[in-house]
Amino acid sequence: MQKPPIHKSFLNAFRGVFMMIKTERNFQIEVLAFFVNLFLIFYFKLSSIDAALVLIASFAVLSAEIFNTAIEKICDIIQPDFDKRIGFIKDIAAGAVVLTAIASVIVGILVYGKYILRLIRTIKHLFL
Repeated sequence: MQKPPIHKSFLNAFRGVFMMIKTERNFQIEVLAFFVNLFLIFYFKLSSIDAALVLIASFAVLSAEIFNTAIEKICDIIQPDFDKRIGFIKDIAAGAVVLTAIASVIVGILVYGKYILRLIRTIKHLFL
């Protein structure tokens, strides 16, 4: 089997991302969170390192969700009926997403904390 041209491979990959956006509620929420982070990066004028940390954390959550969905879809094809073993596999995949999301929240607190404190100090200074 011949590999498709590189541009076709990229088109297929982006089609997969758009299918996730179109069909997966959790992914839609995570994409919304990604755009909120993009806004905050520019609003707070994050340093390059802070912006990179936030973007890495955001893309990690999105990637984990894609892997989780792929695992769930494969499991549903292999065993359409309820099976405890399949349920265990799906729970493990979902656990990876939860851990990645927790890590991204921690990154967000560590990164945005100092910017939010600076904003609070500025607002406090204006009113005192």
